[in-house]
Amino acid sequence: MSDAIDLDRHVYGDPGAAITVVEYGDFECPYCGAAFPVLRKLIDGSDGRVRLVFRHFPVFTKHPYALTAALAAEASGERFWPMHDQLFKHQARLTDPDLAAYAAEAGVDDPESVVGEAAQAFRPAVERDYTAGVSDGVRGTPTLFVDGRLYTGRVELGPLRSTLGLGR
Repeated sequence: MSDAIDLDRHVYGDPGAAITVVEYGDFECPYCGAAFPVLRKLIDGSDGRVRLVFRHFPVFTKHPYALTAALAAEASGERFWPMHDQLFKHQARLTDPDLAAYAAEAGVDDPESVVGEAAQAFRPAVERDYTAGVSDGVRGTPTLFVDGRLYTGRVELGPLRSTLGLGR
């Protein structure tokens, strides 16, 4: 996996967990939407042994709102995870007015700061994630890496827990 990835950015779970799962995701991707609750259950049920690191991989050729959703998530700053959750819960509606409303629900101080020109300041972070994903061989979403190795199994709780040595 690419050395360019900052594994301390967008961590869900115990930052010191022994196992790191990196997800390259797209907020408009239905497969990522299906993986969202599975990964949440995996981390929440790991007793602090697993952490999730989210990386943006907007498949903008198929998903017209994926890039603006990624920018909105980045622009949410410390409210990234609540915004992440809002985006996956409402992935069929990702227009700018929707994004600002989700930011308000996620507790972002200035919801309008996640859309339009204000969000463009976060483009380099999204582009770094995307470029690192391309370097790592990501071709679609979701793509998972477990401790730097590509995970090729199904994004289902049982197979993931088994692969990570957590039992079923």
